[in-house]
Amino acid sequence: MTAPSHPLRQNARILAASLVGTAVEFYDFYIYATAAALVIGPLFFPAQAPEAQVLLSFMTFGLAFFARPVGAIAFGHFGDRVGRKSTLVASLMLMGGSTMLIALLPTYAMAGPVAPALLCLLRFGQGFGLGGEWGGASLLAVENAPKGWEARFGAAPQLGAPLGFLFANGLFLILGMTLPEAAFASWGWRVPFLASAVLVLLGLWVRLKIGETAAFRAAQEAAPPPKVPVGRLMADHPGAVLAGIAGVVACFAIFYLATTFALSFATTKLGYAKQEFLAVQLAANFFLAAGIALAGWWADKRGPAAVLRVGAGLTALVGLVFGVGLGSGHLPLVFATLALALFVMGLVYGPLGAWLPTLYAVPVRYTGISIAFNVGGIIGGALAPFAAQALAQRGGTASVGLFLTVAGAVTLAGVVFAPKPAR
Repeated sequence: MTAPSHPLRQNARILAASLVGTAVEFYDFYIYATAAALVIGPLFFPAQAPEAQVLLSFMTFGLAFFARPVGAIAFGHFGDRVGRKSTLVASLMLMGGSTMLIALLPTYAMAGPVAPALLCLLRFGQGFGLGGEWGGASLLAVENAPKGWEARFGAAPQLGAPLGFLFANGLFLILGMTLPEAAFASWGWRVPFLASAVLVLLGLWVRLKIGETAAFRAAQEAAPPPKVPVGRLMADHPGAVLAGIAGVVACFAIFYLATTFALSFATTKLGYAKQEFLAVQLAANFFLAAGIALAGWWADKRGPAAVLRVGAGLTALVGLVFGVGLGSGHLPLVFATLALALFVMGLVYGPLGAWLPTLYAVPVRYTGISIAFNVGGIIGGALAPFAAQALAQRGGTASVGLFLTVAGAVTLAGVVFAPKPAR
C-alpha cells in the first residue's frame, strides 16, 4: 500500500498559487515604495523644496492604501459569492496591469500636471487590485489545509512578502550598481515595473490550473451566498471586524518603517549611499522569512492568537530601540536593528493567515479578512512614513520607533479582545 504523500507536496500547486500572488503584491508595492523614496518626487512633481517633493511622493504611495479597502469590498463581494479562484485571477490582472503601466508614464517635464494625475490613477488601480489579493490567497491556502496544518499553510502567502522584497530590492540594487545616477533617474527606475510582467504571468499560469476550495463549495451547498456580503459581515461580525483591523496594524507598521522610511531617511538625512543601504535591507530581509516560517510552525502548536500576542508585545519593545539603532551611525548596528524588526514582523505577519479566517463565517470570510487586512494597512502602513518623519522632526531619530510601540499595543489589544472564533 502506497504511503500518503506529505501535505506540502500534495498541495504544492495550491501553496504556490497563494504564495506567488503575495510575492507579486509585495514586489509591486516595494518597487513603488523604493521609487517613491528615490526618484518619484523629482520626476513627477514640480520643482519645489526637496521636503515637499518627498512628501508628495509619499502621498502617492499612501493613495494605494486608501484604494485597498474599496478593492477589498468589491473583490470580497465576488470572492464570497462567485468563488476564490476567479476573484484571485481578476485581482492579479488588475494589480499587475497597473504596475506595468507605471513604467510607461511620462514625467512632469514631459506632460506637466497630467503626469502626477496618471500616476495617482494607476496607484489607485494598484491598490484596488491589491485589496482583493491577500485575503483570497490566504483563504486558498487555509481552506485547503489538512487538520493541524492551517497556520503553516496560512504562512505560505506571507512568505511571498520576503520573496517579493528580495526580487524588488535585488533588482534596484543591481540597477544602482550598474547604472549612473542620471541613467537610473532617466529610465532605469522603469525596469522593475516592466519586469513585474514575469511574476504576473507566472501567477496567472498557476492560478488558472487550480480548483475552488472545499470550504467555499460546502458553504454554497449549505445555503445561498449573501446578496451583499459586506452588509452581512457588518451585521453579524462588527466586533470581529474591529479586532481584525487592529490585529493587522503592527505588521504593516514594521514593514514600512524598516523599508520605505528607513531607505528614504538613511539616504537623505543620515548620509548612507543608496546601494550600501539597499544591500543592508536585502540581508535583513532573510530574517523576515525566518520569522514567518517560525510563526507558522509555532502557531500550529500553540494557536495563531498566542503567537500574534507575543509578536505584538515584541513590536512594542522594538519600537523603543528602533530609532536609536537606525540613527546610530554604525552600519552593523543598523543592520541588527532592521533584522530584529523584520524578524519580529514575521511573528505578527506569519499567523495572520490562520488567525483572521477564524473570526468570520465562511460565507463572508473573503470580505471580512480583506477589509481587516487593508484597513489595518492604512493605519499601520500608509501612516507609518508620515508618522516617523514627524516624530524624527520633533524628537530626533531616537523617537522614530515610538510609532511601532503604539502599533504593537493596538495589535495586542485587537488579539486580546477579539470575539470567539466564528463557526
